[in-house]
Amino acid sequence: MKYLNHTQRIWITAASIIAICLINACNGSDPDPIVLTGDLLNIPYTPQSYTIVKPAHFPEIDVPASNPMTVEGVQLGRRLFYDPMLSADSTMSCSSCHLPAGSFTDNKAVSIGIDGISGQRSSMSLLNVAYANNGLFWDGRSPNLEDQALRPIEDPIEMHNTWTNVVEQLKQHKDYPTRFRKAFGISDRSEITKELAAKAMAQFERILISSGNSKYDRFVFKGETNLLDDEELDGFIMFNDDALNQGVNLPDAQCFHCHGGLINTGNKYFNNGLDSVSSLDDFKDVGRFIVTNNPSDKGKFRAPTLRNIAMSAPYMHDGRFKTLKEVMDHYSKNGTAAANEDPFIRQIGYPIQGSNPIKYTGLTEYQKNALVKFLETLNDPEFVNNPDIQNPFQ
Repeated sequence: MKYLNHTQRIWITAASIIAICLINACNGSDPDPIVLTGDLLNIPYTPQSYTIVKPAHFPEIDVPASNPMTVEGVQLGRRLFYDPMLSADSTMSCSSCHLPAGSFTDNKAVSIGIDGISGQRSSMSLLNVAYANNGLFWDGRSPNLEDQALRPIEDPIEMHNTWTNVVEQLKQHKDYPTRFRKAFGISDRSEITKELAAKAMAQFERILISSGNSKYDRFVFKGETNLLDDEELDGFIMFNDDALNQGVNLPDAQCFHCHGGLINTGNKYFNNGLDSVSSLDDFKDVGRFIVTNNPSDKGKFRAPTLRNIAMSAPYMHDGRFKTLKEVMDHYSKNGTAAANEDPFIRQIGYPIQGSNPIKYTGLTEYQKNALVKFLETLNDPEFVNNPDIQNPFQ
C-alpha cells in the first residue's frame, strides 16, 4: 500500500476544506443565522405608561388610541430621532434639521440634505408640535405626527433613503430589535416596520413641550405682574391689540390673530404679505395649495409657534429674514396687497385720517423694538436644556 507524503496530505486537506466551503455557500448556509421567528419572546414586554409633562395652564394633549405613550416607546423614538443610520449614507438624522439649541430647528434659511442639495423651505420648530391639530409642515401635508415621521427618510433632498433599507438595518441591529420588543411587544425582529418606527418617533416628539417658566408664562399665568419692563409691556399690549383696554396710546400690531393662544399659533394658514405678485399663479412657492388644490391657498403657509422664536432664526418659510427686527420691518409695511393676503396685515399701526380706503401708518422704530423685546419674553431655556430631550448617543 502506497502512503501519501506530507505535501500531498496538505493539498488534499486544503481541497477538502475548499469543497466544503463551496458546498455550504451553494446551499446558502450561514454559520450564525439570525432566527426571525420568536427570537424576542425571551425579552419581557412590560411597557410603562408615560405621562407627558406639561405646564398646568396648557391644554391636554390629544394622544391617539392607536399609539399610547410609553416610557419604552419614547426612548426608542428618541434614539431613532437622533440616529444618522436612518439616512442613506448614515450622516444625517432627524435632529440634523431639528436641534434642541435652535428650539428644534437648524437655524438655517433652508435645510440641506445628505447630497448637499438645498431644500426649498426652512425647518419648522418642533416645540409644542403635539398641539398641531391642523396639519404639519409649512403646507400641512401631514395630518399627524405618525405620518410626518415617515416622510423625511425617503425625501430625495433630505435623507434620501428607503424605508425598506432602514427597516432591514433595524432588524439586523444589535440593540433596536430589543427596544422594539419592549416598546411594542413584537415577537421577533421580522415584525419591525416603518409604521412602528414612526409611532416611536411621534411619541418622542409629543414630549417636546414648553416648560411653562418663560418670562411670558410667569407674567400672564403665574401672577408675576411686575415682571415685564415698560418696553416689553408695550410690546405685549400691541401684540394683543389691547391698547384701548389698557388706556394707553399704542397702535395695534395685529400679531395675535395668527399667533394667539397658549402656544402662540392658531395652527392656520396665511398669506402674510411676503411677496408682491401680479396674480396668485406667480408665487414661487404655492404653499398650502399643494395640499388643498384651492387657488385661494396659493402663497399661504402655516403660522409657526412664536415660543422660543428668538432662538429659531432665520424666519419665514424660506428663511429670508435673519432677525426679528427684519420681521417687524416687513409687517410695518402693511403687506403687498396680493389678492389673498390676510386683511390684518394691512391694518398694522394707526389708521390714517382721511384715507379712503383706510390705510395704516405701520410702526415706529420704538414700537418695532418693543415688539421684539416682548417676543424675547417667550424664550424658554429650560425647555432647550431639558436632559430628557437631548441626544442619547452623546
